[in-house]
Amino acid sequence: MNTAPHEHRIAEVRRDTTETKILVRIDLDGSGAAQLATGIGFFDHMLDQIARHGLIDLRIEAQGDLHIDGHHTVEDVGITVGQAFAKAVGDKKGIRRYGHAYVPLDEALSRVVVDFSGRPGLHMRVPFKAGMVGALDTQLVYEFFQGFVNHAGVTLHIDNLHGDNAHHQCETVFKAFARALRMALERDPRMAGVVPSTKGTL
Repeated sequence: MNTAPHEHRIAEVRRDTTETKILVRIDLDGSGAAQLATGIGFFDHMLDQIARHGLIDLRIEAQGDLHIDGHHTVEDVGITVGQAFAKAVGDKKGIRRYGHAYVPLDEALSRVVVDFSGRPGLHMRVPFKAGMVGALDTQLVYEFFQGFVNHAGVTLHIDNLHGDNAHHQCETVFKAFARALRMALERDPRMAGVVPSTKGTL
């Protein structure tokens, strides 16, 4: 029986445009360590949830045109994180592929379901009760996840089932996203070396 440890799935992506300059480095088999500097404090706090609850080591450095607003920075971080995930996951052999999680925080409850299908798709229903949380425009949460799914090649369903406080709504979404990622990316010992699809490719 082969009990040799797996190599860590690591990727680094740089994305430079006239609007943003972004570096993302991830280790999908990490311990939840995070180094985050996007210039938007609450966004950093949400990205930290992905690292901590997904057990993903995550380093993000972003310089964006925040003198305009946070749109380009948040969207482009989502794009770059998605690119890094696609690169790190590789051919997807042996992963569970699907993941889901429910996460509560006081009155708020969110459900996230993810499929590393190779087909980008986002379904998101989060009726935020405030337009801003700290310096993060809550409309940009959708833009982050849209950028992520388009470039990671995943199908993602996000539903906030309950919530009266926008901070709580947002935090449950990101924590559930992290937990769903952790489940989907786990190596299934019964699927070792096999792509989890009847098509043989994802």
